[in-house]
Amino acid sequence: MNVLYFAKASVKAMRLLIMVPAMVLFLACNNDDDNYARITVNGTLLIEDRSDFNGDIDASFTGNGGTATRSFIWNNNLSRADYNADITATSDGSFQMIVEDSEGVVVLDRSIQGGSEPDSIDGVTDAGASGIWTVTIRVTNFNGDGSFSLSEGD
Repeated sequence: MNVLYFAKASVKAMRLLIMVPAMVLFLACNNDDDNYARITVNGTLLIEDRSDFNGDIDASFTGNGGTATRSFIWNNNLSRADYNADITATSDGSFQMIVEDSEGVVVLDRSIQGGSEPDSIDGVTDAGASGIWTVTIRVTNFNGDGSFSLSEGD
């Protein structure tokens, strides 16, 4: 009976010796070409929430063929906002900025296509109701990086 027990234990140990290197090899072959997209927003927090901002906002985004959307609220005490955005991208992907005033009216909807000119946008939004505005940033199939900013403007 001891011989049978050791034979089964040896088979299990041998399977383990084969499986562990195979798993290590599988995990070590991480594909650096995985798609991803990230949007990071910086600014003064309105109510200690990563999605609520007051004052000037600046942000960055990066991607490797991925898609991401980030929405946040922003306290704008004026009826317009100054904006600017620029990208460094290959021929793929797009960046879109949508801004709604405190009544939900779209005051800005601008996009930049990767790999074409212009690779930047700037200006002033349409007039809207002051208060808590909603900002949505969307990068789609984006390859590259970029930044954008918003500030109160009249």
